[in-house]
Formats: sequence, C-alpha cells, structure tokens
Amino acid sequence: MKVIEKISEFFGKYMALIVLAVAALALFVPQSSLWIDTSWINYLLMVVMFGMGLTMKPRDFALVFKRPKDILVGTAAQFIIMPALAFGLSKLFQLDPALTAGVVLVGTCPGGTSSNVITYLSKGDVALSVGMTSVNTLLAPLLTPAITWLLLQTTVRVDVWAMFWSIIQVIIIPVALGFVINRFFGKFTEKAVAVLPSVSTVAICLIIAAVVSHNAEKNYTSGVLVFAVVILHNLLGYAGGFGLGKLLKMPPEKVKALSIEVGMQNSGLATSLAGTAFSGLAMATVPGAVFSVWHNISGAILAGFYRRWKNSSENEK
Repeated sequence: MKVIEKISEFFGKYMALIVLAVAALALFVPQSSLWIDTSWINYLLMVVMFGMGLTMKPRDFALVFKRPKDILVGTAAQFIIMPALAFGLSKLFQLDPALTAGVVLVGTCPGGTSSNVITYLSKGDVALSVGMTSVNTLLAPLLTPAITWLLLQTTVRVDVWAMFWSIIQVIIIPVALGFVINRFFGKFTEKAVAVLPSVSTVAICLIIAAVVSHNAEKNYTSGVLVFAVVILHNLLGYAGGFGLGKLLKMPPEKVKALSIEVGMQNSGLATSLAGTAFSGLAMATVPGAVFSVWHNISGAILAGFYRRWKNSSENEK
C-alpha cells in the first residue's frame, strides 16, 4: 500500500509536468495517442467525478448552511466572471464560431477538482474550496446549459437538453455514487482515496491526449491564438477572484480559495460537452483540452506564490 501511496504522491506532485508532457507528445507525435478513442472521454471523466464523490462528506455540504455568504459569493463569481471573460476574449480575438463555442463552454463549466488540490498547496481555505466546487457542480446541470445558450444563441446552435443530460450522466450520477459509497463504506474509501491522484491524473491525461491527437493538424493552425485566449482566460479568472475577495475584505485564506476556484475550470467536462452540444464543430473541443494542460501548470505556479502569503491565523502569531 505504501508503494501505491508513493506513486500517487508522485502523480499529485508532478501532475502539471506529466500533463504537459502528454499534451506535447500528442501534439507533435499524434500517432502515439490516436488509439485513444474520443468516445472514451465521457467515461474517463466519470472516473474522475466518481473519485471526487469518494472524497466528499456530509460536512462539505453542511458548509453551505454554516457559511452561506461565502458559498454564494463563490457561486456568483464562478458563473459570472468566467463566462463573461470567455465571451469578451472570444470577441476581442475574433475567434471563429467553433473556438468561440469551446472557450465559452469552458467559462460556463463549474470549477475543477484540481482547484481543491491547488488550494491545499496554497494553504488556502480547503473547506471553502470543496464547498464551492460541490455546490457549483450540483448547479452545473442548470446553469452551464442556460448561460451557454444565452451567450451563443446567435452564433452557433446549442443543444441545451443534450448538454443537461450529459452533465447529469457525467457529473451528478458518478459524484452521487461516490458520495454514497463513502457514506456507508468509509473505511474502504479511506484506503481508496490514497490512489485517487494517480487515477485522476491518468484519466485527465488520456482525455487530453485523445482531444489533442485527433485535432493535431487543426491545433497547428490555431494553436497560438487558442493558447493566448486560454492563458488570458485562466489568469484573468485568478485575478477576478482575487480582486473580489479583497474587495469584500476576506481573509487571505478565503481570497486564495476564491481566486483558485474561479480561475480553475472543469475543462474536462467542457471537452466532453463540446462534442455533445456542438455536433459538427470539432474544434470546439480544443479550448477545453488546452485549458486542462495550462491551468494545472499555472495553478502549481500560483500555489508557490500563495504559500508565501501568510494567512490571518499566521499573522496573529
């Protein structure tokens, strides 16, 4: 078991580098990853979401009632700042309809599970991060399709109902199943959680490899532009969450959690939904794949800076 824990620790520690290496290999040597069928993406994402459910406890949802203001701020920031930034950047860079759809979909998705790990590494408020991720994920079936439709209705056809049911299948059911198993088989899940970082990393890498390799030629032609938009989207998301937290005079640990939660998206879900909601727009899956690579790198770097920023409890000493 110790060997497995060490392997999992390695995956968690070097996730950003592993994801970057996989993406580079899939881009420059697409033949290495073409064996991964894009139809696997939903199932791989279900594995990640199931793992998230295994880590959830009733107290994570109790936070909603104990600190409703913090959760409300996090939810509003998540579903206002990131969609607005996505739409604005798409217009500013004059992206074509397919890429615009992909970028906006990234913006309307809830925060990713990576945000909880990065918040922990940043010495931020992990309970708040998990609470925001949980609530935003549960709201996603309604808010993600609705906001996406509002922003894109005049640009591309959005299959709202297909997106809604896809989120139910890919997120809600796996998370709920993991939560129930954790509730009734806690001793088992305590051991299983040790391997989750490695399982999640492998699943995310396979998703990225599939999308990047199958769209390698198109990535070459629009790569620089997509990377510019994705990087700006992510960094401005961090800045937006940080600015809102400071404006509301939150303590450092809460500001860190809000900044990371807003900036880091469930881009795997965006990649999955792009194929469901935007049939015929293959490039719509690319922004999500690029975001998956980039936000893990930027998140790890940001954690290094945030760790040096003392929390309120440390300042009192």
